[in-house]
Amino acid sequence: MTKIAIPHWQGRVSPVFDVAAQVMLVDVNAGGLTVLGDVELGVEDAQQRAALLAAAGVEVLVCGAISWPVEAAVKAADIEVISQICGGVEQVIKAYAGGRLGQRQYVMPGCYGRRCHRRGYRGGRGGG
Repeated sequence: MTKIAIPHWQGRVSPVFDVAAQVMLVDVNAGGLTVLGDVELGVEDAQQRAALLAAAGVEVLVCGAISWPVEAAVKAADIEVISQICGGVEQVIKAYAGGRLGQRQYVMPGCYGRRCHRRGYRGGRGGG
């Protein structure tokens, strides 16, 4: 089982994690997906955001854009970061579970192939 967090806004992945107000928590396992609800972030400090995710048991953050300082804080909390992802939250969750996040439709515009900075991505479903 892997617990993922996805920042969201109006049913889509938030374009920038650094200022996202909330994340949806989802357990992904061989038996399916379980949406656990939202965690309000309410802070913009990188370490506090990372601490909130860690306290919620998050193992993977799937997000749109993320600044280097915030990404470093999240990774320091031992949370994998899969960035530069876009799309509807439900579709992104299913794509993660099916190992399909690398498909062009889920990658932010201008970020595909070698130019993509999706550091840490290993294919979804805990990937390795």
